[in-house]
Amino acid sequence: MHDLRFSDAKSSTRNDENSDETRALFSYDYAIIRVVPRVEMGEGFNVGVILFCSEARFLDAKIAFDSARWERFAPNVNCELIEEHLQTIPLVCAGGKLAGTIGNMTQRERFHWLVAPHSTMIQTSSAHCGLCHEPETALQKLFEKLVSNRTQINTD
Repeated sequence: MHDLRFSDAKSSTRNDENSDETRALFSYDYAIIRVVPRVEMGEGFNVGVILFCSEARFLDAKIAFDSARWERFAPNVNCELIEEHLQTIPLVCAGGKLAGTIGNMTQRERFHWLVAPHSTMIQTSSAHCGLCHEPETALQKLFEKLVSNRTQINTD
């Protein structure tokens, strides 16, 4: 289980309006996006992160899918179809007409819809929580830690 409780703020000894003491601290929820080519085996790669911060009215996802890597790992998988489905996640996060009927839901409803358990090749982890000053920065840090720096197969 990945439970990262960290702040995206750097420690500061200054007491000005941009210091950590005066900046708002937001709680957020996030989930890891995984692609699992053989659902029955449970093996897959982390390919993205979804982050929701209600207080900051923020819902976004960062995704990186390496089709060349997937073709080596699971040659029978249709990588174009997976990429197409992964590209819909940021659209659902943004809401609106491009996300279809789901785009009419609130951010909270869209987040919970995205992280609901699925028995498909594209899955999300359970939701985890953290604290940050800037949701965009927290999303980037989570992505770097959980997706872009990982090379092994995830089996949890």
